[in-house]
Amino acid sequence: MALKKIGIIHGMERSFPEAFIERVNSRRIPGIVAEEMSLGGSAASETKQYTVIVDRISHEIPYYRSHLKLAALNGTRVINNPFWWSADDKFFGTALAERLGVAVPKSILLPNQAYIPGVTERSLHNLRFPIDWEAMLRYVGLPAIIKPAQGGGGKSVSKVHSLQELWEAYNESGDTNMMLQECIEWDHYVRCLCIGQTQILPIKWHPPFGRMFGEYFVDHNHLSPEMGARVVGDAIKLNTALGYDMNTVEFAIRDGIPYAIDFTNPAPDFDINSITPHYFETIVERMTDLAIRKAEETEPPTVDLKWWSLMGWSDPATARPAGNGKHTASNGNAAAKPAEKKVPVAAGASKPATAPKPAAKAAAPKPAAKTAEIREKSK
Repeated sequence: MALKKIGIIHGMERSFPEAFIERVNSRRIPGIVAEEMSLGGSAASETKQYTVIVDRISHEIPYYRSHLKLAALNGTRVINNPFWWSADDKFFGTALAERLGVAVPKSILLPNQAYIPGVTERSLHNLRFPIDWEAMLRYVGLPAIIKPAQGGGGKSVSKVHSLQELWEAYNESGDTNMMLQECIEWDHYVRCLCIGQTQILPIKWHPPFGRMFGEYFVDHNHLSPEMGARVVGDAIKLNTALGYDMNTVEFAIRDGIPYAIDFTNPAPDFDINSITPHYFETIVERMTDLAIRKAEETEPPTVDLKWWSLMGWSDPATARPAGNGKHTASNGNAAAKPAEKKVPVAAGASKPATAPKPAAKAAAPKPAAKTAEIREKSK
């Protein structure tokens, strides 16, 4: 019997990887063994080494991500799909969720504040300037959230209460692509731990807001049956569309509507000290079941690089969202379009400026300047 190896690749975390390996091996299934991976250079001609790989860290280590693509090419089942993970972003995810009938905050993708060396004004001739910041804030409202369109872990997320605060947060973003979002002042917050796309644990959770981690609560009655069904159903919609077998999906509930806030977290927090021993045990057991099930599958996996097929669509031109077919969220929000103006864009800035300006015209920050004076100087 050929040995089927389940590998796990991870960073600083210890509790989940160690428990996962121990749990898989404790099952004593003939021909299946779990272990930590060890990498030190990968040849393009390399053949299949693992049947299944659980990826917990490649979003931070580019070498790992490329190796996992090679592994997938060789027939390894990678949790999660490294090709799709390389292609997705939070802004696209928000647009996709809206078309799936999932309520989301009003969102606008912003042009970069700065760019990599070599990008000049001549590179940015398609960008409109100045940005109509007032129009964007009329659309999303205040307070608002400005956060990276890619990435995770709550990094570089700011809640702004004025135009001045928005400028300051934007000027600190550098070459990180940012998005501006409606702030959902929630009555209740839910974080779903998701395994295998359809196994959903909707947990009562308080977002971090200045702390490194949020706080989980073991409370099995925090949602009504109706709200629980909607939250679980929306989480399944998102996981199925994104193809993630390991994810967290967050919902901010306001006035009876669960808004999907963050749902592209394919290396979710599984640490026993944060998700609590109760949920940790469930996650270890379910991830073990998932990995073994994938290792025992006999049909060869396919590597499909067409994003629409990853979301279960036959073709993007003919794809239709769930529901009435209109591209709107279930809360009735229209697609992003500030007032009657086009979504504004701007050239990047090589230096921070109080009112962001093109690279060649950037000025030093003047936090105390009045809005009218700043607006005049930005023309």
